[in-house]
Amino acid sequence: MKSIFTIIAVAIISSASMVSAAELESGLKVGDRPGAFYVTDVTGPSAGQTLCYRCQYNSQPVVSIFARSMDDNVQNLVKQIDDVVGKRYDEERMAAFVVMLSDQPKALKQSLVATAKDHKLTHTPLTTYSTAAGPRKYRIHEDAEVTVIMWVDSDVKSNFSFAKGKLNADSIKQVVADTAKILN
Repeated sequence: MKSIFTIIAVAIISSASMVSAAELESGLKVGDRPGAFYVTDVTGPSAGQTLCYRCQYNSQPVVSIFARSMDDNVQNLVKQIDDVVGKRYDEERMAAFVVMLSDQPKALKQSLVATAKDHKLTHTPLTTYSTAAGPRKYRIHEDAEVTVIMWVDSDVKSNFSFAKGKLNADSIKQVVADTAKILN
């Protein structure tokens, strides 16, 4: 009898943890207004400088990717977003940038430069933020390995968040397809 209760308890706990992982909320919500925050540009046109890409891009359609690591799936996502931006910049002035969240941002510089070069990223600057928590007002969840926020005209239109190991080919395809929400 005890083993039946143990099995039921484990099943309940397992299903509860699956729901919480699936419902990971991170970052600004649809309808929120993205505020200014400063990053250090590592691979973009202002490499080595601290600046606000949110401010620079103003009302343009923007994809911002907040990541805690640059694994193969994150690199694939960034490359696909970079390709979309390259195709849509002239007509719609689409922009994107990546914000690496780390308490040791300077240690990321060499690997980010190599990533940009290896993947031929030409439209999406890789940047660092000064802490692993990210910009306070953006509410990046500590369990979110990747948070993607898209906006246009200072209005968030899309948000995706992924716990460690949850970003995959299917979710990347969904994120890339959602860029249509910020294009005219």
